Amino acid sequence: MKALKLFDGMPYRDLVSWTSVISGYACEGNAVGAVGLFNEMRREVEPNVVTMIVMMRTCSDVVLGSQFHGYVVKGGFLMDCSLKNSMLKMYADFDCLDDSEILFKETVTRDMISWNIMISLYSSRRETMRMADCFSTMRCEVEPSIETLTTLISGLAEYGNSNEGKQIQCLAYKYGFSDHILSSSLLDLYAKAADFETLTQLFRDLSYRNSDAWGTMVTVLTENGYFDEAVDLFQQMVVAGIQPMTETLRSLIVACMHMCALRLGRVVHGYCVRKSHLACNKDSLPIETSILNMYVKCGNISSARNFFDRTRVKDLVTWSSMIEGCGMHGLGHESLELFHQMKEEGIEPNGITFLSLLSACSHTGLLHESCEILTSMSRKYGLEPDLDHYTCFVDLLGRFGMVKEALSIILKLTVSPDSRIWAALLAAARVHEDQKVSEYAGEKLFELENQNAGYYTLLCNVRAHVERWDEVEEVRNTMKAKNLMKHPGWSCLQVEETFHGFVSGDRWHGRSEEIYRVIECLYRNAIEA
Repeated sequence: MKALKLFDGMPYRDLVSWTSVISGYACEGNAVGAVGLFNEMRREVEPNVVTMIVMMRTCSDVVLGSQFHGYVVKGGFLMDCSLKNSMLKMYADFDCLDDSEILFKETVTRDMISWNIMISLYSSRRETMRMADCFSTMRCEVEPSIETLTTLISGLAEYGNSNEGKQIQCLAYKYGFSDHILSSSLLDLYAKAADFETLTQLFRDLSYRNSDAWGTMVTVLTENGYFDEAVDLFQQMVVAGIQPMTETLRSLIVACMHMCALRLGRVVHGYCVRKSHLACNKDSLPIETSILNMYVKCGNISSARNFFDRTRVKDLVTWSSMIEGCGMHGLGHESLELFHQMKEEGIEPNGITFLSLLSACSHTGLLHESCEILTSMSRKYGLEPDLDHYTCFVDLLGRFGMVKEALSIILKLTVSPDSRIWAALLAAARVHEDQKVSEYAGEKLFELENQNAGYYTLLCNVRAHVERWDEVEEVRNTMKAKNLMKHPGWSCLQVEETFHGFVSGDRWHGRSEEIYRVIECLYRNAIEA
């Protein structure tokens, strides 16, 4: 405001002063103010290239950007490479691929920035082949920068091709780029490619391993399912005297959650408290939500609730996580209470919140409440239920044996049912021995998912139940012909300092006989209860 008052009081305002004030509006994200000043400026002086670059950065939508593009053409500014790059960046930011490609092809002099913008656009759209072609053509005109290779690696990481990653790594050495700059992107690529050997070797070969490098390694291992390795690496990090960052600790907590390592999760939680990583503000919400989810998934709902109650700042994700957690543990009434408390706090629910709430009702068997929630979504909150919400509702109806009502709900949907909702109906029909609905749901399921081994096994069980052995054999032969195999379920638990992993029907554990005796005892007690 002070700058604007000073500007308004100037007896003579030249192009530089106009551009400076417009730039101030642009930095604040005030597109309306910037455009207003631009129109006012043109009554006194004509803009130059610098002014137009500033205006390109203020565009709040592609329509406004196109108008300024027209002004650039009319004003004869098209020969300036920096301005063209600004226009190209504007179209790329709004994901306008056709406009970006037309402008790029019309550009006679294309520098490294021009190429980087196009490669980044292809990468963001996951158009890997076009990104690779663009990079190959670029190398004929200009040398790539470190930003080029980083973007290229990030784009390739989505498809997990380690061979292409190695080629880019060689290019980086050829151009003299430092390995630690590209390390984060390369580590992510090799992890997604499941090339654990190359991943580990790259990390070991890094000339400089700071907190970022260690943290990146822990994060990529966690994100790609290498939870044991992530925990081991974190322990090495602590021994090496490296202080972990908040994001690294959050990744470790996620690993603990997936491993059901409650004791280790408590240790990490305590470390976060001692090292002031839980600042009780919006910045610490991601790690606080991860701690909450860790306690929930590890089966300690009381610790989760205590932590939730002590958390001063709660956003929609935090509330939804606690609502879902209570539901997972059969505390549907507590989920409903939390939902009402959340509304009293002035936080509006979204589709994920309602999904958590419906899931809680399903686990607890709250049919009436579930009907009210589903109805209120559109009537009261203006949110249209999607397939996930209806799948939860179908699952709940199935638990009550209302199989035909569940089928009726599916047939009335305005969107095409997916495999999950048919699988929920099929599971319910099997439990309640509704053979007709089982057959119908099975047929619909296989129309959508004919490569899922689990669904073939489910269909075998349905037909075996009514002793249609010829059809069972036919399904099994189809599985063999398609080389489909159902992978057994896997779980783990922590006893003192040791993690024990199990697969479905496991007999290889050293204490398997004792384990099965306890399971049998629990089963008998459950039946008698």
